[in-house]
Amino acid sequence: MPDLIKLDFVDLVLAVALMAIAIGLSAWEKLGLELNLALGTGRTILQLIVLGYVLDFIFAVDNVWSVLGTLTIILTITAIVARNRISQKIPLVLPLVWMAIFMSTSLTLLYTNLLIIQLDRWYEPRYLIPLAGILIGNAMNAAAVAGERLVSNINQYPTEIETHLSLGATPQQAVSQYCKDAVKAAFVPTLNQMMLIGMVIIPTFTSGQLLAGVCALEAVSYEILIIFMVAVVNLLTTILITKGLCRQFFNDAMQLVR
Repeated sequence: MPDLIKLDFVDLVLAVALMAIAIGLSAWEKLGLELNLALGTGRTILQLIVLGYVLDFIFAVDNVWSVLGTLTIILTITAIVARNRISQKIPLVLPLVWMAIFMSTSLTLLYTNLLIIQLDRWYEPRYLIPLAGILIGNAMNAAAVAGERLVSNINQYPTEIETHLSLGATPQQAVSQYCKDAVKAAFVPTLNQMMLIGMVIIPTFTSGQLLAGVCALEAVSYEILIIFMVAVVNLLTTILITKGLCRQFFNDAMQLVR
């Protein structure tokens, strides 16, 4: 297996120069993205350096509590970001998003660790943290899209929902189609990725393993596992999110609350 070519300080400076080119292009075309690109560059560097030190520390400590603590922080930040992407401020939406991502990710990781990878220790940091990070990040995007689509549809068609309620439908029946539409909208990017993966693009995880010198077939086998894990997590997360959010729009008398 060939050794990974390491990047030194000069290499990283040249990498930053790529963003300088992007900022220059934005200024040349008067796109107004210069400040955002500069801030994004700074945050990327800072956040990834901090992540590197944190992961090195966790791998060195090799303790279950440090792993669980790190994942809890990642999950909480992710839930907050997903909540903020839902335009309407709904009560209890943050714990709802947190629990939906936690349950879908935990169940999928439990299945994978026990039946497929079969780790000697279920909390093995070098496996659990990267896999959980991938799943949580994807679940965040799916939750945000599903939540925003559902909220938008309910606010756009209140008369139709109230008509269904007046005809004897339950709140779940009245918004059933909107829930399905929200789940489908959030799941489309995952389906598109599954349809095109390996044909049009080489996935990031596979690219990273190839750069590290891993055999192509081994890298692809892990990518197959990950994309299926992501599909299950995204679908389960969006179902939980939409069902939970629907309850927030109705009172005890089964009336639509706007």
